[in-house]
Amino acid sequence: MTAITTQHSFAELGVRDEIVRALADNGIEHPFAIQELTLPLALAGDDLIGQARTGMGKTFAFGAPLLHRITGDDTRPLTGIPRALIVVPTRELCLQVYNDLTEAAKYLTTGDRPVAVVSIYGGRPYEPQIEALQAGVDVVVGTPGRLLDLAQQGHLQLGGLSVLVLDEADEMLDLGFLPDIERILAQTPDDRQSMLFSATMPDPIVTLARSFMNQPTHIRAEAPHSSAVHDATEQFVYRAHALDKAELVSRVLQARGRGATMIFTRTKRTAQKVADELAERGFKVGAVHGDLGQGAREQALKAFRSGENDVLVATDVAARGIDIDDVTHVINYQCPDDEKTYVHRIGRTGRAGRTGVAVTLVDWDELARWAMINKALDLDCADPAETYSSSPHLYTELGIPEEAGGRVGTPRKTAGSRPDRSGRDRRQGGGDGAASRPRRTRSRRRTRGGKPVAADNGAAATGAPASGPDTATGESGATAEAPRRRRRRRPRKPADATPAAGS
Repeated sequence: MTAITTQHSFAELGVRDEIVRALADNGIEHPFAIQELTLPLALAGDDLIGQARTGMGKTFAFGAPLLHRITGDDTRPLTGIPRALIVVPTRELCLQVYNDLTEAAKYLTTGDRPVAVVSIYGGRPYEPQIEALQAGVDVVVGTPGRLLDLAQQGHLQLGGLSVLVLDEADEMLDLGFLPDIERILAQTPDDRQSMLFSATMPDPIVTLARSFMNQPTHIRAEAPHSSAVHDATEQFVYRAHALDKAELVSRVLQARGRGATMIFTRTKRTAQKVADELAERGFKVGAVHGDLGQGAREQALKAFRSGENDVLVATDVAARGIDIDDVTHVINYQCPDDEKTYVHRIGRTGRAGRTGVAVTLVDWDELARWAMINKALDLDCADPAETYSSSPHLYTELGIPEEAGGRVGTPRKTAGSRPDRSGRDRRQGGGDGAASRPRRTRSRRRTRGGKPVAADNGAAATGAPASGPDTATGESGATAEAPRRRRRRRPRKPADATPAAGS
């Protein structure tokens, strides 16, 4: 393992000026530990394995040297045939890496054209991606399934690669992509540079690395004894009832200093249900899960990144690869399946040197699962406190204002207040009681035999019965009869019905 060294700038580490300038435009001037440790080896063309926790800057650890090498090799000018390939496990991570590399390469040119980066992933039509490859591309970022499809169809050429990167390799293993990756590797040249990045190193990943890498250097950007979870993330665990979780989460979302928040569920149905309920309570929320189309998922992520929505509800699979640095809170609406999932979830906050808050809600039937997670990570919270949306310690520990209620802007109900029979808070939107509804004026026009009946003093208009001979008269002066109660007529029998006896 390599120890952490003193920090230098990207320029001091030898990165091209165009890349340094592009990174500086986004406020990135000094590398994180994993970047500083890997850059010298990666720039020299060595194979390497980079291991660091989620949110520690692995993208530019391989992205900056990758762009530097393919644009600085005068012996192999870029011709539009892919020179670098980055394989990622999810569509969301594919877009994230694509955006980061596109931004880092904005000042790089080859001949009379800019360096071309393209994203290849499922859930989108083949035609635009095929057209992009045919137009010429230098760097390809993609998910295993779609990459393999296009390579087998002959649209993606892998024989010209000089750099290959496997990002989040442990997640690709979890998702069952290992066979596809092996097929992709079989189509790449042997003299390429290979880099593998992963948060953990299970045995199958180690075996894969030995099979396709040439004497790689294993770099770990943290001490071996460091905690698996982020030290900058403050963790709270509560035993919560399923029927009270939505109310409890509504309070947490009103905590002081709360910014962008991610809520994790185990199932797609629960994710959509939670998102709908929070939206009904007035929160700006989006959802990302497998039942949504790719367009809807990208729109939800775009709204979350831009700040249009500050809450994102996601399942574990859909959330893998979502890389947003300014998430302040993570809420585990349902207990994770294992300690690895827990680490991935809370790793969405406390990123890039920031602090964060992670709240985990454990139902009674999830206590055994939580006990295993607690033991594996040594969290010292084997018996979470029983907590409800009205529990005082919830407000104190998470910095929730005492007046926070179950809806945005709705004060917390105090003892002795009269509940609204409609089940909705009258203080929200002006109330919905009888006093808040506009009074309607109804007028009814009386007819007899299909002809209107005139009325004096508004008697007929109000439906009042005639009280005298002068109350309602027609043009002939005849007095109107008292109103008769109409009776519903039964439908006539068909003409061909059997006649009654004696007719």
